[in-house]
Amino acid sequence: MRNVAIVEAPSVLGLRPTGVEELPDALLGAGLAEGLGAVHAGRVEPPPYDPERDPDTGVLNPGGIAAYSAALADTVGGVLDDGRFPLVLGGDCSVLLGNLLALRRRGRHGLLFLDGHTDFYQPSAEPAGEVASMELALATGRGPRVLADLEGRGPLVRDEDVVALGFRDAEESAGYGMQPLPSALHALELDTVRALGAGEAARRAVGLLTGDGAGAGYWIHLDVDVLDDAAMPAVDYRLPDGLTWQELETVLRTALSGGGAVGLTVAIFNPRLDPDGAIARRLGDCLVRAFDKDTA
Repeated sequence: MRNVAIVEAPSVLGLRPTGVEELPDALLGAGLAEGLGAVHAGRVEPPPYDPERDPDTGVLNPGGIAAYSAALADTVGGVLDDGRFPLVLGGDCSVLLGNLLALRRRGRHGLLFLDGHTDFYQPSAEPAGEVASMELALATGRGPRVLADLEGRGPLVRDEDVVALGFRDAEESAGYGMQPLPSALHALELDTVRALGAGEAARRAVGLLTGDGAGAGYWIHLDVDVLDDAAMPAVDYRLPDGLTWQELETVLRTALSGGGAVGLTVAIFNPRLDPDGAIARRLGDCLVRAFDKDTA
């Protein structure tokens, strides 16, 4: 098992304070750290939430997210410098920017993006200006410069170094007018994952992220709404269908088996929609089993 260090990142600056900020407490309360034998590497508190959409960028909290991304990158970078594997518990998906900034400070890396949505919106198409629907676009250098060019290092990840796996929002995103995914970005939508099988899809993803010309490892981003809606109803934006628990465990185990993965985010789980804690325990168990089968 990897030498895991947990970082709490309870930011909802890219969404709204609906309960997602309680994700770290819920998973830690469910025994995740003990199950992984993980150390605690800190908690990065976000600045105050501003519910007003910024008129210049069209997004919520752009300055706050930029500052938070730098602070989170400092903490994640410290974990990496200690030779540990950062497991970052969000928060909403905007925390991905801080994680990738930590890697970008160190060179070129890839991204395995596990999400029910592609999160490639431009501000004009995102109904509420939520960065949690734009973080993949921003990470690849598209969008307001304050977030798409953090520390002058944008893009944080190249199109060809991204694999988006398991998404199922094509009809919805087209309806809102989301910009298309770039052709160089590797897209394995849910139907493709099902056709290949979760294990083969994950192996192909890892191959793309570790092949010739790839960077020095890849970050895994897990938005729990990649799971089937029936298995994971504790999210704010629900979509029918999705991966089963076993499929997700297979994907994570494959992505973690070997030396390529350098960190992992868990985001979007809303404990307020899980009043008895059963889903938190199931999610924690899935993560522990995926790491237990890590042979790195």
